[in-house]
Amino acid sequence: MDYVQAHGASIPALGFGVFRMTEAEVEAVVPAALETGFRHFDTAQIYENEAALGRALHRAGARRDALFLTTKVWVTNYTSERFAASVDESLDRLGVDQVDLLLAHWPGDQVPVARQVEWLNAAQAAGKTRLIGVSNYNRTQLREAIATSAAPIVTNQIEAHPYLDQSAMTALARETGTALTAYFAMADGAVPRDAVIGAIAETHGKTPAQVGLRWLLQQGFIVLSKTARPARLAENFDIFDFVLTAGEMAAIAGLARPDGRIVSPKGLSPDWSA
Repeated sequence: MDYVQAHGASIPALGFGVFRMTEAEVEAVVPAALETGFRHFDTAQIYENEAALGRALHRAGARRDALFLTTKVWVTNYTSERFAASVDESLDRLGVDQVDLLLAHWPGDQVPVARQVEWLNAAQAAGKTRLIGVSNYNRTQLREAIATSAAPIVTNQIEAHPYLDQSAMTALARETGTALTAYFAMADGAVPRDAVIGAIAETHGKTPAQVGLRWLLQQGFIVLSKTARPARLAENFDIFDFVLTAGEMAAIAGLARPDGRIVSPKGLSPDWSA
């Protein structure tokens, strides 16, 4: 496993995400993910599977100090009354005293960034999380979060795949020392079907999915993989034994298109150009 360093934090570069997975699927696949080698697990309040993840990790006998756990606060909990209480509820569902990383899930259009950051800092000061970060912030919001936070904003979790140009956000992340965490790496199934990526994969004796994950890793992203099928876990994990050439990296980057963004819910998403 490789690790990404950000503001003194060491984060496993490959994580296992449980977005759009039922509790039954989570409980079935997580023990196999642990056996494969995954130690970084990413969930969220809105996924409604924190408890299943906690049960699966406990039943598998996973050592807490060997895990990296991330969860996210949902926007309906962005109030002085609910934010801290919702984090306590997440910890209870996960069966832990502290998560490794707590994120504000979306910026939304109701609560200022400074308030979201204030509540994240309070959760960290209370010992409920080791690290804090944000998710789906645009560049302006990320700069504001970094400027107003007493603690480092270690990551911005964003949609990232070959069809979406995230070079401006990547440049800002390098400038500020902030890690980027990639979700939707397979672009809702488009990456495994892509002819350009398929040809590169054949050259390396890998699958297109492995090349898509490797492309993000080589840019410095923390990458969240996902599968409900235990048989696919080894494929997702086996991405550390090959390197894409500069030409291959550029060819994959060239797949980006203006309409490449997949996830942009109204009322939650920011102005992506800002």
